[in-house]
Amino acid sequence: MAEEKSERLYPVRSLHDFLYELDREWGKFRAGSLLGIIVSGSLLVFFVTYLLPHALKRPGFLDVLFLTCVIILLVYSLYAMLVQYRFFSKWERRMGLLLHLEEELMKEKLGE
Repeated sequence: MAEEKSERLYPVRSLHDFLYELDREWGKFRAGSLLGIIVSGSLLVFFVTYLLPHALKRPGFLDVLFLTCVIILLVYSLYAMLVQYRFFSKWERRMGLLLHLEEELMKEKLGE
């Protein structure tokens, strides 16, 4: 019991465990950002084509202000998700190569 407490706890056990876990989760993050792009784009189209024209027929200051704020936030959300998706797409290949290289190095080290 005392030995377990004296051991330092690290965020990951090894580089191999970290890379393996990152590789498993990478697709989920990329799919989530793609889903965010689709949802934000759909909501933006809905607000611009259906709600904005109805609000402008009988313009109330708060209605127009609210819809303008929502549209601005949706455009920003769409931009942020697009940047995130590009990041995941760019680094997915690099992380895969790093994981493959790490596996080869481990096999080479264990083979000696």
